[in-house]
Amino acid sequence: MVQDTFDHKLAQECARAFSVSTGLGCTVSDTAGHIFYEHGKGCGSCTLCEAAGLPHENCIRAHNYGMTEAERFGGKYIYFCPLGLTCFVSPIIGEVKSTAKITVGPFMMVDFQDFIDCELTDNLPLTQEARTELIRLLKEVPQMPPTKVQELSVLLFMAVGFMNNVSAENRLLEAERSDLLQGQISAYISGLKNQDAPPRYPFEKERALLLSISHGDRESSRKQLKELLAALLASGGGRLDWMKSRASELIVMISRTAAENGADEEETMLFNHICQKTIPSLGSFSALSNWLYHTVDRFMDSIQSYPDAKHANIIHKCIQHIGTNYAEHLTLEDTARAVSLSPDYLSRIFKEETGTTFNRYLNNVRINKAKELIRRGEYRLTDISQMVGYDDQSYFTKVFRRITGLSPGEYGKKTRRIQAPEKA
Repeated sequence: MVQDTFDHKLAQECARAFSVSTGLGCTVSDTAGHIFYEHGKGCGSCTLCEAAGLPHENCIRAHNYGMTEAERFGGKYIYFCPLGLTCFVSPIIGEVKSTAKITVGPFMMVDFQDFIDCELTDNLPLTQEARTELIRLLKEVPQMPPTKVQELSVLLFMAVGFMNNVSAENRLLEAERSDLLQGQISAYISGLKNQDAPPRYPFEKERALLLSISHGDRESSRKQLKELLAALLASGGGRLDWMKSRASELIVMISRTAAENGADEEETMLFNHICQKTIPSLGSFSALSNWLYHTVDRFMDSIQSYPDAKHANIIHKCIQHIGTNYAEHLTLEDTARAVSLSPDYLSRIFKEETGTTFNRYLNNVRINKAKELIRRGEYRLTDISQMVGYDDQSYFTKVFRRITGLSPGEYGKKTRRIQAPEKA
């Protein structure tokens, strides 16, 4: 598939940067004319040829011709679209040949009125209605003086050339990493073969992987994944369909683990959906294991890139939840559900952000409320204990003494002694 032969993300970043910098439309497309990405008003959103009654195939042929000539002339080429507007292109190199291209344009390289008089009047037989519509659309097309076009085509060539070099380096590193991964898996399988008992499903490896992911431990997760893949291969007898089914189940569990530990839920579920569609197309155990290796890395990225600002917002919601529900049978698990996180993850970030544990913070809130009620002198201590969330009065007294250094009764007497002179 073409999608697998070049770095889409890098190509999109390159096209977007060029478009933003120059004000010209940029399009990333394959050799068949299929558009992957567009920024600005490029060929994908251009309706000029349609308005002029020209077939879309003419555009594809013109752009493919531009790409062919760019390959012949060292990586860049300036040409005209079927309507006479200017474009330039640089090819994206895949593993063995050009597989896609970044096209800049269409834009005008002549004065607007000159273009109308020449291209629309002399070269195109148009009805008055079509001519009026085309003139309206052409007013939105950017203009660029000829002196700048050659320099811009050089800039695109240099940007795409840099991108091609990065992609080639990444492919080389990928091949080296794939060989290393396969070697490690093979070594682990050799160790399994020396065991007398037949291999069983490696639940313990699966749990260890999910635990490493939940802790954000990238190195441990990689190690656990390698061992899990080897154990799966051994227990499944090398059947690829069986391995794909297990991989599909594993991705679901990893998605949930990532979401429970701080990854954006919507993005995680969308990525899980993409993964489920990708797994059937993987044609070998090597392809499956490499893909899983990178997929787990991406899930780890989604957890570890969880913004500090988002943490602060979560903690703010937790504090609000505690302030509203401290009188109830409130637990860490209840609060975690309220903010859509796992209890372990919430416990960790709560301590990091507030400097104290969830339970200690909750007890402080409850005791502060209890002190306020005691100072008012309107309630019995047994009632106050219930009002701040403690069913057991002896436990309430123990927590109160630990935090204030006094029992509730002693605190009440001290408060009354202080308040008495004020009343006098």
